[in-house]
Amino acid sequence: MVLYRLVSVVFSSAMCLAFAETPKSQLTSDDAAVLADIDGIRITAAEFNRRKPQALFQAQQALYDAKKKALEALADDILLEREARKENVTIEELLKRHIEPAIGKEPSEEVLKVYYEGVDSTEPFETAKDKIREYIRQRRIIKAKTAYVESLRSQAHIAIRLEPPRADISLAGTPIRGAKNAPVTVIEFADFECPYCQMIHPDLTKLQAETGDKVAFAFKDLPLPSHTYAEKAAEAAHCAGAQGKYWEYHDRLFEKKQYEVAKLKETARDLRLDGEAFDKCLDSGSQAAFVKASLNEAQALTIPGTPAFFVNGRFISGPASYEVLRNAIQEELARASAAPTTGMLRK
Repeated sequence: MVLYRLVSVVFSSAMCLAFAETPKSQLTSDDAAVLADIDGIRITAAEFNRRKPQALFQAQQALYDAKKKALEALADDILLEREARKENVTIEELLKRHIEPAIGKEPSEEVLKVYYEGVDSTEPFETAKDKIREYIRQRRIIKAKTAYVESLRSQAHIAIRLEPPRADISLAGTPIRGAKNAPVTVIEFADFECPYCQMIHPDLTKLQAETGDKVAFAFKDLPLPSHTYAEKAAEAAHCAGAQGKYWEYHDRLFEKKQYEVAKLKETARDLRLDGEAFDKCLDSGSQAAFVKASLNEAQALTIPGTPAFFVNGRFISGPASYEVLRNAIQEELARASAAPTTGMLRK
């Protein structure tokens, strides 16, 4: 069976063998190298990195993700090879031995009909049922193989030591909740109107309570053009910050989810801010430039959407969740205790 030969399938989970690489966040390790010449003006690697510090971040992130997937696949291959030697069989025989018993009996005609009724197809059942049967079989094989490799992984000590790229993100003037000297800083680029930002807000509150002074949380604005009031809501939060209540206002916005200008002003009064000073701040757009600067930084990083998280400068790829962020924080705390960070973030 062809499927048993696919020993390089990548399984996504945290792991442990010893692979290591030194991070290279710059275009080249030689800062003096001349990369371009413009009418006699030489552009060195150092100048490029100074002028365009974020230009290659997503490219570096994509390379890191690809390398990590390849290392995880290699770790799976090594575990399978080792187990095959133990049982004195080929890898194909090993997989067949451990996977076939978990596949179970072929689905009945009745099960195939139920599946067929849920498929948007004009193909008659009689010609489609063999395809459905094979699809179900393939899904079961993949599931069984995943479970088998996970069982091997649980008995091994595997550590992927590939260092991720880290973005140099400015925190000048950025609201930070928690100890300023915390070993871990979580930076969120978000939009108050974004439903996904709203959904993860309780998880962040939970993480803040759990981590105490070990983790600082920073909020940077990334108002999306598709959200009518997002930019003004971001300005409003900073207007509240001018009166010392940024986080109270920030939390209230996520709780109330009311972002029209009149509602923004109403929220300020709910928090007992100086209403006249708040209105003047919001109406004049005095915080617009700060919000715009944060937006520009997000665009330079080519952040694909909101919410986007950086944990000690390390970009969290894919959908964020409580578990994903907690794991990243724990990894960074362990890294900080082993070797204190050298300051990836510009505070």
